[in-house]
Amino acid sequence: VQLQASGGGSVQAGGSLRLSCVASGRGFGHYVMNWFRRAPGKEREFVATINPWSSDTHYSDSVKGRFTISRDNAKNTVYLEMSSLTPEDTAVYTCAASARSGVTTRDGDMNYWGKGTLVTVSS
Repeated sequence: VQLQASGGGSVQAGGSLRLSCVASGRGFGHYVMNWFRRAPGKEREFVATINPWSSDTHYSDSVKGRFTISRDNAKNTVYLEMSSLTPEDTAVYTCAASARSGVTTRDGDMNYWGKGTLVTVSS
């Protein structure tokens, strides 16, 4: 499975962006999909996860209530809708796929990683 994230860009604080991650290869509908991010000078951190059936999602406390993860298995795509952005959300956002049976927040559980997309939020 190859993953390609897109949709990043520059936005002012309070604004919104939607990230997309398209998967090529087989079996997208069987994978748990995650978004992670790495801010400048910081460790990579978990952002959001969604199970294959979109029946279970989980968010980091820092984005809960502002970000929404969703997926369209027919399009092999997972999305991250981001709103009420703050400069602290500035990071490279990366999508990842896990073959685990349930949602997970751990990057060690990921089987495939995409290249990231940069989100810059200015104050």
